Amino acid sequence: ARVQFDFGAAALLPDELAAVGIRRPLLVSDRGLAAAGVVQRIVDTLAPGQVAAIFDGTPSNPTERAIHAALDLYRNHHCDGIVALGGGSPIDLAKAVALLATHTGALSDYTVLSGGSDRITPAVAPIIAIPTTAGTGAEVGRASVVVLDSGRKVVLVSLHLVPKVAICDPDLTLGLPPLLTAATGMDALSHCIETFLSSRPNPPAAAIALDGLGRCVRWIERATHHGADREARSEMLMAALEGGLTFQKGLGAVHAMATPLGELGLHHGTLNAVLLPAVLRFNAPAAADKCAAIRAAARLPDGADLAAWIVDLNRRLGLPAGLAAMGVPRERIAAIAAAAAKDHSGLTNPRPATAADYERLLAESL
Repeated sequence: ARVQFDFGAAALLPDELAAVGIRRPLLVSDRGLAAAGVVQRIVDTLAPGQVAAIFDGTPSNPTERAIHAALDLYRNHHCDGIVALGGGSPIDLAKAVALLATHTGALSDYTVLSGGSDRITPAVAPIIAIPTTAGTGAEVGRASVVVLDSGRKVVLVSLHLVPKVAICDPDLTLGLPPLLTAATGMDALSHCIETFLSSRPNPPAAAIALDGLGRCVRWIERATHHGADREARSEMLMAALEGGLTFQKGLGAVHAMATPLGELGLHHGTLNAVLLPAVLRFNAPAAADKCAAIRAAARLPDGADLAAWIVDLNRRLGLPAGLAAMGVPRERIAAIAAAAAKDHSGLTNPRPATAADYERLLAESL
């Protein structure tokens, strides 16, 4: 993927469309960005009529139904590529549309757990991603997280799903409300921490993760409480980008639990923030040296309690204190733990976790 990163970078969209060879893009976004005028702002960078169609119906968690609605627009307007504008949800939805536009079969045929990654070919329609939140890193990631019609939350993973271009313009994040800034920022921090702790060796990705972690720690509170601070917004957008670049190193137990919890309609970044303390405590015995490196990157004292640090950071950011405050019922924990034990993210957790372990972690996070 090629990355354009700067204030005002959105103005480069016409040149990037031409470079990729997209002549009739489908613009994928959501109603919030449409109402805020951000969709029109992007359309205005292009020649009149250049956008073949606009889909602004992305739900907070991309659904199979919404994906097919966008796919119908793509086909009916003879589109040849996608501009994905928004947070992780529009970008993930765009990836699924780009896949189905060029591949036969159902979305469920391409999930990680069904062995579908090997079925995803280079034929995936080209995507240009323009993030408006500093969180998911989906603009450079190879994954798409979607909810099937059955209600099951699944993951599609392939290097062919990585957008051809990421246009990262901090200007587009200036209007993000404080709570969403905090939640998406903690998503970025959780990505950097989990990928760094993962058992898969990848020194360059580990170095990027530590740099992104340091940026998050230094700037997340400033971005949350002083949203017009351009430097803070730029640093957080870079941290999110770096978190996305490290995904190939693998994630861990936080994401293994966040995926099935997401089926309850809860915000992914907030879930990661709430789950992170318990997982840090669980992983500490298996990752002492890495935990020391995290303390150094976060500029914490030697031996500082990482879990307590995250709890306090969540509090200062105004995020929920636990899963119960987010509306997670205790009676769902066993089923969520069973699903987490089967999730592919757990395979690279530094300490293997069983369903019983996940049940304890979830209970601890309530």
